[in-house]
Amino acid sequence: MNTVTVSPKFQIVIPKEIRDSLGIVSGQKIEVMTYQGRIELIPIQPMKKIRGFLKGINTNISRGNDRV
Repeated sequence: MNTVTVSPKFQIVIPKEIRDSLGIVSGQKIEVMTYQGRIELIPIQPMKKIRGFLKGINTNISRGNDRV
């Protein structure tokens, strides 16, 4: 388990092994949100990297009779 310390300016340092495993680089934007009493940091990926990530997904969905 990695722990970090909040600085007097409310800053933290993301541990190197976590940065490396997620590919986080200097200057990258990260979304910060709260969820069920915890803080979550979500790296924002450039659109070019995200493009096509749903390719091959199964779009066959059974819908109720009231849906088109």
